[in-house]
Amino acid sequence: MGSEATLLLCLFLVADLDTATYAQPGNSRVGKVPLKPSHYLTENDNQYWLDSALAAMQQKLDTDPIRGTAKNVIMFLGDGMSVPTVTAARIYAGQLAKKKGESSSLAWERFPYLGLAKTYCVDKQVADSACTATAYLNGVKNNYATIGVNAKVKRKDCAGSKDAANRTASILKWAQDAGKATGVITTTRVTHASPAGTYAHTSERDWESDFDIANDTEVKGVDCHDIAKQLILDDPGRNIKVIMGGGRRKFLPNTVRDPEGQGLGQRLDNQNLIRMWEQDKSERGSKPQFVFNRQQLLDLNILETDYLLGLFEASHMRYHLEADPTTEPTLAEMTEAAVKLLKKEKNGFFLFVEGGLIDKAHHENWAQMALDEAHEMSKAVETAVRLTQESDTLIVVTADHAHTMSMSGYPARGNDILAATEKSDVDNKLYATLSYANGMGYREAVLVKDADGKDACTRFDLANDLPDRTNVEYRYPALAPRDQETHGGDDVAVYARGPWAHLLTGVFEQNLIPLVMGRSADLGPGRDSARGAAAPAAALHPAALLPLAGILCMRFLLGDS
Repeated sequence: MGSEATLLLCLFLVADLDTATYAQPGNSRVGKVPLKPSHYLTENDNQYWLDSALAAMQQKLDTDPIRGTAKNVIMFLGDGMSVPTVTAARIYAGQLAKKKGESSSLAWERFPYLGLAKTYCVDKQVADSACTATAYLNGVKNNYATIGVNAKVKRKDCAGSKDAANRTASILKWAQDAGKATGVITTTRVTHASPAGTYAHTSERDWESDFDIANDTEVKGVDCHDIAKQLILDDPGRNIKVIMGGGRRKFLPNTVRDPEGQGLGQRLDNQNLIRMWEQDKSERGSKPQFVFNRQQLLDLNILETDYLLGLFEASHMRYHLEADPTTEPTLAEMTEAAVKLLKKEKNGFFLFVEGGLIDKAHHENWAQMALDEAHEMSKAVETAVRLTQESDTLIVVTADHAHTMSMSGYPARGNDILAATEKSDVDNKLYATLSYANGMGYREAVLVKDADGKDACTRFDLANDLPDRTNVEYRYPALAPRDQETHGGDDVAVYARGPWAHLLTGVFEQNLIPLVMGRSADLGPGRDSARGAAAPAAALHPAALLPLAGILCMRFLLGDS
């Protein structure tokens, strides 16, 4: 090689290595540190925003899809976590950290891939948590209020739900069939619609116990297993390794007192399903543990536990802002215990985690509570990210449906997201940044005298009932009165990281989600196509050229051409 050519190649390699971004497939946090605005620049400077955008673009350029097989899959479900809820919760979390909040990020907003899912049921324009759970866990859209069955089964059709041809299988079942461990966590009752989507088959989401079936005035003589019984006695429920949430009364007879003194159980069949769960696991030669408070969970010996059942309330768990921290574990603490226990399994695991009280708070028009529950779910997602590897664990974060809360007006940057600081330019009365289309936050119009002394109606003056952070049950204003606020029909966001996460981009039907999760881990209907395309050959890492660059440069400097 001529000396000039050697010099040129030497200079090219050194220059290329000096500017190369050492990106790993799917990992946007390694390699060249993204550009950041210089410390002397402010938001008032052009270059501040250009540098920020360039850094974000570089991070995307450095992120390559991961096409290996996922050992683990974790799905986080923010019940009712609409896009406005995510935006407001981001600001809420930032302001709790003494920041303005608008530019803050929740844990999943740092994931590399994002899509939008359509949430309608087969028979409803605006969905509930039952039909959506069947879609995002079973891959099949169905009717409102039904779980784990297809759309041939109408609500309360017990016989139809027992027909095997009408039943669907969840990704949790696919995972068990592949030899993986499984877990279900929620802040609602473990028999509620969303978690039930992993294991139950029912034509009525409210049939959580035999008491519920007996008290359903619309049907008589129902001969179907209630949801709690399906979880303990039927497949795939009886094989779930980790179950945590609320709902003890659905598992206890009405003659047995709750372990925390919250009344009696609810069951009419005199079956203590908690004892039956412990007996079943012991008879299999496994080590089961039942816990009902936070300290018991924190003291759990993971190495000496094969199956874990944690029921921390008689009904739903309490809102984080109202819970007793000495007795009630957080969603992040439950997530940590579950991941650590399931990681013992050599074949990997599937874990479903629901922040279910976001939805409950929205139904009450309790916006502060809803945002705080979303913030708590962000902590749980951070925990899962910390305890797993992006290279072998797919994490998906989404919602089942939206709510009617909106964020409006023109509040100043850094304005308290929970406040009412702006006035209408029509009636000069305050309105809140956050409000609902309907619900119990409706305020009656006020009767006043007009300029002519005649009776007239005017909008309620929010100055007489201002939002108050110390009152976490403050009901935010609603346009139309309802006993409970309704769901919204908006598309919901889907955030993903890990193997095959790049498939969850664009706008798609909600039932695509479990098929992608299955493809990622080689499970279920998508497993045959999971390896359909060969992974691209690994690119030569720039660092591998360093020895060659050194040799060529040394030979040139020594005159050996």
